[in-house]
Amino acid sequence: MCGLCGEVRFDGAAPDLAAVDRMSCRMEPRGPNGQGVWQSGPVALAHRRLAIIDLSAAGAQPMVESALGLSVVFNGCIYNYRELRDELRAAGYEFFSMSDTEVVAKAYHRWGTDCVRHFKGMFAFAVSERATGRLVLARDRLGIKPLYLSHRGDRLRFASSLPALLAAGDVDTSIDPVALHHYMTFHAVVPPPRTILTGVRKLPPATVRVYEPDGRSTDTVYWSPSHDRRAEDAGLTQQDWQDRVLDGLRTAVRRRMVADVPVGVLLSGGIDSSVIVALLAEQGQHGLQTFSIGFERVGDREGDEFVFSDLVAREFDTDHHRIMVPTADLFTEVDGMLDAMSEPMVSHDCIAFYLLSKYVSRSVKVVQSGQGADEILAGYDWYPPLAAVVDDDLDGALSTYSGRFFDRTHAELAQILMPPWLAPDDPSRALAAAHFARPGAGGALDRALRLDSQVMLVDDPVKRVDTMTMAWGLEARVPFLDHEFVELAAAVPPALKLAQQGKGVLKEASRSVLPAEVIDRPKGHFPVPAIINLQGPYLDRVVDALHAPEAKQRGLFRPQYVQHLLTDPNRFRTNLGSNQLWQIGLLEMWLQHHGVG
Repeated sequence: MCGLCGEVRFDGAAPDLAAVDRMSCRMEPRGPNGQGVWQSGPVALAHRRLAIIDLSAAGAQPMVESALGLSVVFNGCIYNYRELRDELRAAGYEFFSMSDTEVVAKAYHRWGTDCVRHFKGMFAFAVSERATGRLVLARDRLGIKPLYLSHRGDRLRFASSLPALLAAGDVDTSIDPVALHHYMTFHAVVPPPRTILTGVRKLPPATVRVYEPDGRSTDTVYWSPSHDRRAEDAGLTQQDWQDRVLDGLRTAVRRRMVADVPVGVLLSGGIDSSVIVALLAEQGQHGLQTFSIGFERVGDREGDEFVFSDLVAREFDTDHHRIMVPTADLFTEVDGMLDAMSEPMVSHDCIAFYLLSKYVSRSVKVVQSGQGADEILAGYDWYPPLAAVVDDDLDGALSTYSGRFFDRTHAELAQILMPPWLAPDDPSRALAAAHFARPGAGGALDRALRLDSQVMLVDDPVKRVDTMTMAWGLEARVPFLDHEFVELAAAVPPALKLAQQGKGVLKEASRSVLPAEVIDRPKGHFPVPAIINLQGPYLDRVVDALHAPEAKQRGLFRPQYVQHLLTDPNRFRTNLGSNQLWQIGLLEMWLQHHGVG
């Protein structure tokens, strides 16, 4: 887990090494254990290292393979790197390190861009080819590792975070109206390739992009799991599916213990993180460090779920850390949270992950976390209504999904945004419609799960976990997003996923390893009462941002809408219960914090 960046010129000029250095410096928290820079001709690469595998200097980056004519920067972890190293060694390759970065370099040399199909893990990387002058960028199947791009004229810059590109300078920071439409429709999710800024894009997940020396580029999408029923699965019983799910998760959890440092678990006490702890204990992990966070109660809202995390910690005899954050400390960390955000993210879980990561990073450098189960196994309440939709009724499926999931309709958004900022023709519904219409998904639920797992998941919980953990040099691994497990989950019959108010197949599978109290508890989350119900300094901070000169000059929102929300700050909610005032206030706070506009 690290930060990478670079610049390539398509006009033959030398890259701006000062700009590359500014990008690298901005990502220092992502990689506090080392840094490096490499430049040759029109290409420069830089890297910030968080040492997890091969802690020696041999694993430093950029990694230059002179004999192969390749230079590489890599962020992430290839969990099967040992097996691949053995395979490559058998093919005649010699290794000078024990790092997975070297495996990436030699795998690229052997298989070219098809190397990504051999990798089991999370990754973003850049490869510069000496002989051809090509630059190759790639991102893992589920987009766990980020890669942002700024292409202006004859120059391309790329980095693991959007603020790093801003630090380099010369970025078009105007607001993208289509991205704004997505932000206000999909709970702050802006699907790739867009970001909220016109001048910054992101490489989509499961994509390899090859840049030629003249700037032309080609994309290859190398993975998209089928959500149709498979003929070979026709005879499987409910018990068979439960066994497959638990065995698949066992494999995913075991893979993510590959490290040369201890690995802990973020334990909320919900079924997703608890089953990870149970499976690690089953595999013989003793003294496992687990971490839970809680906040002070505000009014009638509880701020922790320690009763459940404590239960799991006792059951599996973990070395458990309870982290209680005082409300006063919470407010002082808002700026740090904003600084860490690569894009504006509305979920109050952001501050929880940010603070949790701050404390956890003092004990371990790697953790496993339970993100992704809801999006691949139908754990949210907008999924059950889709079961009643006829399989071939695309309009009905889209209407049911958007009616429950979208924050608001295009018509409602027209009453919120100032006219210059309203994108025409409802691009958010059009994006969802295009996804629903793609072949490879059998019914309404399958279409929704495919969209959520390939788009919403990537740019909400996955991005949230990466940015907030990496702000403290902490690597988070997500076994539910093992690509083979995701393929398995996609094949599970919808009825088994929807059972028991969602994730039924996981709940039943987990009964052999978890206490019933954890499985049958109400669905939980990171409760942050001070942000769920805005008051005091938190409300003042939002009001100040919306009334700031920058906000007035930008003029995104109709003044009457802002005033309407301020009359009763905690009354007006989106379809899914998010605070509308926090949604627009967070956007302005992020833009202002990063000096945009």
